[in-house]
Amino acid sequence: MHIAPYDNHNKPIVDVEHALVPLNYFNIVKLTRGETFDYRVPGYETCVVPATGTVNVETGGETFAEIGNRRVDVWDGEPEGVYVPTDMTAEITCLSDRAEVFIAGAKHAETLTPFAVRADELDVVQYGSDDTKTHRKIKHILGAQYHDRVGRLLVSELYTVGAGGWSGFPSHKHDTDRLPDESRHDETYNFRFRPNYGSGLQMLQRVDNEPGDAYHIVDGSTVLIDKGYHPCAALPGYEMYYFTILGGLSQRSLKQFFQPTHSEQLKTIPGIMDMVAKFK
Repeated sequence: MHIAPYDNHNKPIVDVEHALVPLNYFNIVKLTRGETFDYRVPGYETCVVPATGTVNVETGGETFAEIGNRRVDVWDGEPEGVYVPTDMTAEITCLSDRAEVFIAGAKHAETLTPFAVRADELDVVQYGSDDTKTHRKIKHILGAQYHDRVGRLLVSELYTVGAGGWSGFPSHKHDTDRLPDESRHDETYNFRFRPNYGSGLQMLQRVDNEPGDAYHIVDGSTVLIDKGYHPCAALPGYEMYYFTILGGLSQRSLKQFFQPTHSEQLKTIPGIMDMVAKFK
């Protein structure tokens, strides 16, 4: 499902128990200097990640100060975030002139302990190649290194390296719990392009070798991945970014199932197995 950009007035774009991706939660909050935003999401753990701007986040009796250092756009520095446990209230206060803040969530019953992820604590992996048109960098905010501190939520930022090319290829899916071959993880994306009038394509093929759906994605598009194989691409000449939320049904570690038709391509893309290993 594609949700075109719109002013959500700080209300969830993907609310709890969404019909397509019930394991995910997603909100975009826009604030100006001194403004605050309070939230609590019963039954969902969340992560506060400024797309731009700097904020304080108060939760669980702690204040995590000066989170976020990007001013212009998501290419202007490294991401930072704060993990907010299930059922815990959080207050976000804007310290910069403006802030745009992503709130990512996944369904989880247990209340854990909040913590901050700073720019020097990211788990970064780069794979693919210009030759295969699959060159990209992934910055894991809640990645493998926090496996014992988070319930079901995985949060990352993905960048195409260079201008144009494919991401999420070879095509894979993760819509069915049938371990050890595949895990059920709902997924939500929010896309950005540089320059911001760039655009791309999100494919969603429900069944191997049968025609699927395709969505024209633009700056600010949100895409919900409930079922099927889902590669995406940026038009030549444009850089693409997408904020990624994954919520697991029965485990946190993501087990991708690569589309049989294209699985031989795994041998052609440098570093792809390192990428797979990082989604734990």
